[in-house]
Amino acid sequence: MKKTLFIIIGSTLIACSGNAETSGKNDLSSHDETKTHVTVVPQVGYVDLTYAAEQSVNAVVYIKVTKMGKTHKVTYRDPFAEFFGDFFGHRGVAPQQREYKEPDQRGAGSGVIISNDGYIVTNNHVVAGADEILVKLNDNREFSGRIIGLDASTDLALIKIEGKDLPTLPIGNSDELKIGQWVLAVGNPFNLTSTVTAGIVSAKARSLGANGIESFIQTDAAINQGNSGGALVNAKGELVGINAMLYSQTGSYSGYGFAIPTTIMNKVVADLKAYGTVQRAVLGVTGTDVTNYIDMEKAKGNTPDLGTLTGIWVNESVEGSAAAEAGLQKGDIIISFDGKEVHKMSELQEAITQHRPGDKVKVTWLRDKKKHTETVTMKNSQGSTQLMEEVDIDDLGVSLAPLSQEEKSRLNTPYGLVVKAIRNGKMQKAGVSKGTIILAVNETRMETAEDWEQAIKAANQSSDRTLWIKAIAPSGRKQSFVIDLNEK
Repeated sequence: MKKTLFIIIGSTLIACSGNAETSGKNDLSSHDETKTHVTVVPQVGYVDLTYAAEQSVNAVVYIKVTKMGKTHKVTYRDPFAEFFGDFFGHRGVAPQQREYKEPDQRGAGSGVIISNDGYIVTNNHVVAGADEILVKLNDNREFSGRIIGLDASTDLALIKIEGKDLPTLPIGNSDELKIGQWVLAVGNPFNLTSTVTAGIVSAKARSLGANGIESFIQTDAAINQGNSGGALVNAKGELVGINAMLYSQTGSYSGYGFAIPTTIMNKVVADLKAYGTVQRAVLGVTGTDVTNYIDMEKAKGNTPDLGTLTGIWVNESVEGSAAAEAGLQKGDIIISFDGKEVHKMSELQEAITQHRPGDKVKVTWLRDKKKHTETVTMKNSQGSTQLMEEVDIDDLGVSLAPLSQEEKSRLNTPYGLVVKAIRNGKMQKAGVSKGTIILAVNETRMETAEDWEQAIKAANQSSDRTLWIKAIAPSGRKQSFVIDLNEK
């Protein structure tokens, strides 16, 4: 009779089918007619994550941000003046003004030092709109931070502190991550500084619809509020992702955390350093995952046969885009980009983010189940291959100030910024002159200098990079100006 024995030696499992052979004499050795088959399962041991934790805690920082509340002037009338003005001898009481200040807003998050001279990667949502940034290291040193660049589309930001020989994390390749691989999430949840949690890679190229561009690493390492901008680290102590969000119905960790892969981060950081803005390449297609398209067609009673169950089904190839020039059409299925197979839209987005306008890339797609491969020249959102640089406020060449109460009354407008001085720059070239009152930029009211600064920042990061300005001349005549930030 055959027997099956499981012998556990340390953490190695040996399965013996039949009788076990031994060097010594025993009852089992007398049954020579029974052959023994031994299968050795590869040793499975505990992963030591202490090295990775020690490497990462010193390079992950605590970020405190403050957004100053705006001060507003409010015109009001004393309601009692209408009733008691005559009684006390006060006739025609003029409206009065009061100032009130919105409360300051404070927040906190995490960041990762990626260079020993103080460049730090964090999330856009951690530092966007901040007036003050305080960075605290694991050794309790504190630094003032300044924003180098923001990218809302990927939810990444690059900030800088002034220091030397700062601890850093080596950057790993997130493409090499495998499902089930151990990772650490390092950050400052709930103001609990230098917190390390462990988990595995649960999925890759996950899309949640939260950002314009996303291909998240999903992990079950605990990520909570305050972890945003922190590090996702592999067992080697390498940075493989920037923790960005959690998925929860309660607002606290429930097993689903998401990090931005370093394949996306590297390109964004390089562009923000070099240009102040991201040089975003655009293929020029809209579409959906093949699996989604098949499900939609089945819901209509159709049975599509596309020749593949993965890839990106093209709904539109935008006129004048790189895709249109390469010959992509509605109904095509993109299966490869830059020599790498793409199975869903998030993977295609991740691959595209690694390129700049002007790059030449091979794209493969299916049409009627036949493969087609073309080399496309990537373009920017304006349809050109030109690299864009962030336009500084100084490049516009104007000095602005809020309207005085007298100016508001004379021009019959409750808000606006008046051009106090102007020199050679984009504004002067567009026709703006001293005394012009700017009312709105890109449909946003201009009440303070901060409004102007935020409008410029938003335009720098937008797809069309254009300022649409509504204004009035000192005489009260309505004016409008269009400024293309791409023009030199």
